[in-house]
Amino acid sequence: MELTLLGTGAPDGLPRPECPCAVCATARGTLSRAATALLVDDALLLDLTPGAVFAAARAGHSLSGVRQVLLTHPHDGPAVELPAGLPSAGRVPDGRELTLISGHRVRAVAMDAPGTGYEVTAPEGTRLLYLPPGAAPSGLTDREDQPYDAVVGDVVGRPDAVARLRAVGAIGPHTEIIAVHLDHDAPPGAELDRRLAAAGARTVPDGTTLVVGEYRALPQAPRRTLVTGGARSGKSVEAERRLETFPEVVYVATGGSREGDADWADRIELHRERRPAAWRTEETCELVELLESDGPPLLIDCLSLWLADAMDRVDAWDDTAWAGGGQNALRTRTAELVAAVRRTRRTVVAVTNETGSGVVPATASGRRYRDELGRLNAAFADECEQVLLVVAGQVLKLRG
Repeated sequence: MELTLLGTGAPDGLPRPECPCAVCATARGTLSRAATALLVDDALLLDLTPGAVFAAARAGHSLSGVRQVLLTHPHDGPAVELPAGLPSAGRVPDGRELTLISGHRVRAVAMDAPGTGYEVTAPEGTRLLYLPPGAAPSGLTDREDQPYDAVVGDVVGRPDAVARLRAVGAIGPHTEIIAVHLDHDAPPGAELDRRLAAAGARTVPDGTTLVVGEYRALPQAPRRTLVTGGARSGKSVEAERRLETFPEVVYVATGGSREGDADWADRIELHRERRPAAWRTEETCELVELLESDGPPLLIDCLSLWLADAMDRVDAWDDTAWAGGGQNALRTRTAELVAAVRRTRRTVVAVTNETGSGVVPATASGRRYRDELGRLNAAFADECEQVLLVVAGQVLKLRG
């Protein structure tokens, strides 16, 4: 199956007309995107968009052989003029299947938002799933057939669609995931590529032709990632974003609950609201046991609170206790954690705080905590394939 992406943008395109935002201002050249439309084997057009004929020509294709035009979502604004020679555009009722004269089979897939997805099976058997903007498949059940060869959809706007498809086996390790319907809410350039790679997905410029089912090295998400940064820098949001396309995640809250602390309760509730409902939460500082067991990905938030608990356990805040064995006990506990990270077979994303860049703590115990956190961060980072620094909501890749 040959797939040409005539456009990869949101329905209004990118840049949006008259929009002054930073993303639209930089969406030039290969970063500019027309509304998403797919041409399959020059025989099937999925979504009719303005300028489709010219987009196909620029990509070295013609629409003269198109035998079916299918729409996936309601189009706002004036009707798009149907180019001469193309069959009338329409939508297929959910669950209905068409067989084209070209030999392609097309099945309409129900969505959880207005629109229709299409499963396309080529004569040679390769399979493509195309999803409309802002939508995910509904009513999914465990599948007995093979995963799709390619899934094209709104990965940035609906990462949970990827998680749902993975949960039922519709996306496997060899499924190519292409992000389309890209709007100005998505970061531009290299930051978009990095974010999509964490989901095992990628994007391509308008006009790209792909051979579905052809072997291609797919983006591989690193198994161990450390996300560090200052207070309210966006590091927890970044960590959560890296796992939002996984069907199951264990969120490890090392801070636990604090009775009577209203501010802490508000912080916990904010985190819960951001997390997908399918994620499971464990409030514990016993990280070694989790890292050494099998299971779904772990999101550890955060190492700085784990260290505070570890120091509590050895009474490291007291100068006498610290000198009398507390230091050695803490270093042993830290070494056990770092060794467990090295041995783990689970996907792990850990959050920590970057301290020591500003005010020097006034107390010896405060300085002790700062120093030990710096050592822990450095040792933990040494065992991670990827290390990220978040500053003012912007992500800098330090490793990986």
